[in-house]
Amino acid sequence: MLEKTRGIYLHHINYSETSIIACIYTEKFGIQSYLIQGVRKRKGSFSKSLFQSLFLLDMEVYYRPGRDLQRLKDVRLSMPFESMPFEMVKSSQAIFLSEVLLKCLKEEEPNADLFDFLFHAIALLDMKKDGIANFHLAFLFHLTYFLGVSPQASLTPQNLFFDLETAMFSTSEPLHNQFMNAETTANFKQLFQFDLGKIEQITMSNRERSVLLNQLLIYYQIHLDLSGSLKSLAVLKEVLA
Repeated sequence: MLEKTRGIYLHHINYSETSIIACIYTEKFGIQSYLIQGVRKRKGSFSKSLFQSLFLLDMEVYYRPGRDLQRLKDVRLSMPFESMPFEMVKSSQAIFLSEVLLKCLKEEEPNADLFDFLFHAIALLDMKKDGIANFHLAFLFHLTYFLGVSPQASLTPQNLFFDLETAMFSTSEPLHNQFMNAETTANFKQLFQFDLGKIEQITMSNRERSVLLNQLLIYYQIHLDLSGSLKSLAVLKEVLA
């Protein structure tokens, strides 16, 4: 069945000498794998430049329910990016967030709210000029709401610690070691206060961002079974250092 859908490119592996298998999160069908033939040829049917981390795509696909590999009839950019592929901080964040999404998005069914969040957040990353160093932190935080693992908001000054296991704030240190200390908890609270459009109002040092990112990834590991290492993490931290 021929269908039209928007998609968000996440990752690909090479297949044969000229083709790739691309993993794309689609608006209509959730996560899907597409066999894209000839894309690695000099004069292939599709330009390989279309398949870069978090590129937003308009797609025409041959969809067959239950198939491991779908096929692509046509694809074009849904919106051309002006800065994300060319600015090191933004492109590093795109690669990192693609890797996280690849591990988190497993459902082969539509989720309109999640797709809309991702689509508009990615468009904002390209357009945004200020506060970009905070983008990946705010993105990971807000993503938890759409994945069903959002932390409980209780931002009173007395709540000095955030328990990563229970997803709750507390007035005293938990008995286990899976929690944010007072400094990191204070920084974490800022993510509740500002949406993605106001990330320039989040204030913390590069060191504090790195620590908070580590804690957010532990949170993901606990609540979303985010297994394995993230290859792009070291590069992102170096770019943001």
